[in-house]
Amino acid sequence: MRTVVLCGTLFAAILSNIGCIVPIYSSSRDIRARQLIYTSEDFRQINEVWERIWFLDNPDFETPYRTHGGVI
Repeated sequence: MRTVVLCGTLFAAILSNIGCIVPIYSSSRDIRARQLIYTSEDFRQINEVWERIWFLDNPDFETPYRTHGGVI
């Protein structure tokens, strides 16, 4: 039982540090720059998607002045 717990703890420790051991981006400067540009472009579009989901990009149909609404 002790070896199962020890192996589970070791496995969890290895999985939590895999991003530090294995680099996310390439070591080549040209390829890494392209990967970073693609990543930043994806993050840049988050605001547009958020506005489209919440309908913030649609025009406002409210009138800027008060109307009577009744028959005069």
